[in-house]
Amino acid sequence: MKMNLLSGKKVYILTLGCKVNQYESDAMLEALLANGAAAGSEDDADICIVNTCSVTNIADRKSRQMLSRLKKENPEALIAATGCYIQALADPAGKNRDASGADYLSSVDLIIGNNRKRDIVRILTEYLTNGQAVDTVVDIAKDPEFEDLRIRMPLSHTRSYIKIQDGCNSFCAYCIIPYVRGRIRNKSLTAIRREAEILAENGVRELVLTGINLSSYGDIGEYDLGDVIEAIHDIPGLIRIRLSSLEPRILTEDFLTRISRLPKLCPHFHLSLQSACDTVLRRMNRKYTVTDIETIVERLRRYYDRPALTADIIVGFPGETEEEFESTFHTLEKLSLYEMHVFKYSRRKGTAADAMKDQIPEPVKTERSARLIALGERNKKSFEASFAAESLSVLIEEIVENPSGSCYRGHTERYLLVDIPCKAVGDKEPDSGRINTVCVFR
Repeated sequence: MKMNLLSGKKVYILTLGCKVNQYESDAMLEALLANGAAAGSEDDADICIVNTCSVTNIADRKSRQMLSRLKKENPEALIAATGCYIQALADPAGKNRDASGADYLSSVDLIIGNNRKRDIVRILTEYLTNGQAVDTVVDIAKDPEFEDLRIRMPLSHTRSYIKIQDGCNSFCAYCIIPYVRGRIRNKSLTAIRREAEILAENGVRELVLTGINLSSYGDIGEYDLGDVIEAIHDIPGLIRIRLSSLEPRILTEDFLTRISRLPKLCPHFHLSLQSACDTVLRRMNRKYTVTDIETIVERLRRYYDRPALTADIIVGFPGETEEEFESTFHTLEKLSLYEMHVFKYSRRKGTAADAMKDQIPEPVKTERSARLIALGERNKKSFEASFAAESLSVLIEEIVENPSGSCYRGHTERYLLVDIPCKAVGDKEPDSGRINTVCVFR
């Protein structure tokens, strides 16, 4: 009988970056546990895997730091690295987009490409057997196959992500992701439905559909994002469906007419805006205008009662003048979004924006970022205040200890965070996955 070299090995996975990375880490861990491994910590693990991120220079730096730290703190462990930062360094067909990062690979025993995570059991077994593994990194731009990872039992039994799409064809001027994730690929509708059914059977009550560019589901193949939502909407036990980040282009009248009829879909839309100034949007290679954004926001508020509208915004893009920033600020002030995730522009080697003139000084980026963050905080308080004293459905996720005592914690459909005193519910043990209707006072 062939020996299972993973049996009893303690595995720890450190995840950096986005929801897609988190899903992929959870799927890798589940596969390893199913093959005899055990969950460990960074201090005692036999195998440490870092799922890296490369969305900003800060993410690159953090990825390098985590690799070095794990090797230093647990020198006997096998250190494996995967994710977008590692793909950029190791892609055999791509130029090294961060030559300084090559030195940090000395902290890594094993490199696993972005589209080889589903092979984690085979790759680790080969390495433990032979001291090396084959076919761990390939030219991701030439791989048309969707990496069909799956989760049956998420670490959280209340909410789970399903990755339904990978890759991006947009090539926005600031973004490295198309180079490290490849072109768009989709999970099949049948596979999505089956994974969602299993998760619901295992107690998941809210599913979050996610992908590198979720809106591009439908750009290839016969089905679109609306088909996906409809395909999982009637699954027994599933209470909520939530969408991750969306491109403005998908939020058409036809699309909203279709999805607004599906009551399980949460009225929470995260918009990948990046700017609210036409000239900056053109330099970014974004395919919409401020007028388009304003129309979409008005449309969402027409189809939904007080939808939670959140957005990503980049400040300090190359060439952004004070007038252009003020244009973005005043447009966002007028739109009054619930939350804004504000990022200072980060240069990425290999992207069009890296070669642009008029790079903005860091202090200017910091000042602009602070202004938008302050605006976002005001908007958030105003939006949440509009629900004061209303009865809202809260999906209980965990129990926490507050100064006033034990509370159940969860989110509403619009992703407002709510703490419910346990004594108000009438029991003392957490009942993760239950829906409670409570009167919210803010």
